[in-house]
Amino acid sequence: MLVDSHCHLDFPDFAEERDAVIARARAAGIGTMLTIGTRLDQFPAVRSIAEAYDDVWCSVGAHPHEAADHAATNADELAALAAHPRVVGIGETGLDFHYEHSPHDVQEFVFRAHIAASRASGLPLIVHAREADDAVARILREERPPPGVLHCFSSGRALAEAALELGFYISISGIVTFRNADDLRAIVRDVPLDRLLVETDAPYLAPVPHRGKRNEPAFVARTAAAVAALKEIEPDALAAATTDNFFRLFAKATRPQAPAA
Repeated sequence: MLVDSHCHLDFPDFAEERDAVIARARAAGIGTMLTIGTRLDQFPAVRSIAEAYDDVWCSVGAHPHEAADHAATNADELAALAAHPRVVGIGETGLDFHYEHSPHDVQEFVFRAHIAASRASGLPLIVHAREADDAVARILREERPPPGVLHCFSSGRALAEAALELGFYISISGIVTFRNADDLRAIVRDVPLDRLLVETDAPYLAPVPHRGKRNEPAFVARTAAAVAALKEIEPDALAAATTDNFFRLFAKATRPQAPAA
């Protein structure tokens, strides 16, 4: 069994065939999916998907791109939403200095609110970092949140090492299959197996040979195979390890029951 530890099943890309997308994931051996909150005003839709499918869980949060619209967000509000039984994580949150969709200071304020909510709820933090490695590492060191995950990791080695020192996990997306991702592959080889997760970030970043197409949870198997090759282990061993890691980190989620013999 594999887990897609980060996807966006509420996005319009899946609206016309969500049942089929989830069915294809199940057929590909994806036993659990985590669909991620990116805006609080869209959280009810995210939550409803997790309520509708036994193998889908969700998170609550505001993406750093959306921070300008969430400048009043506070930890109490996030923690209250996170009390729902299908919510297993806080985020995605973090810093993105690439597109400048929200001012840096507002992103940092909202990031710290999410960290406080993670601390209050006991749920893991789901962190997005793009062109903001030093700032993300600084805030995590200052705040010392409960263990969480750097999702869709494509940052530098220094941030990976800082996160690992703080008990965080590193989640690998289809980027690891891209031709120009040698630096990322070198980092993946060195990340301890018990700290790795795999994800799609669907509908984005489809792995080779699907690159350029809409991504979907079934494709996490391609990413997992690439990571297994880098770690020089069998795909089944990688699947078992990353699945164990997911349920260790996202402890509020429950494993699917094995089919009867």
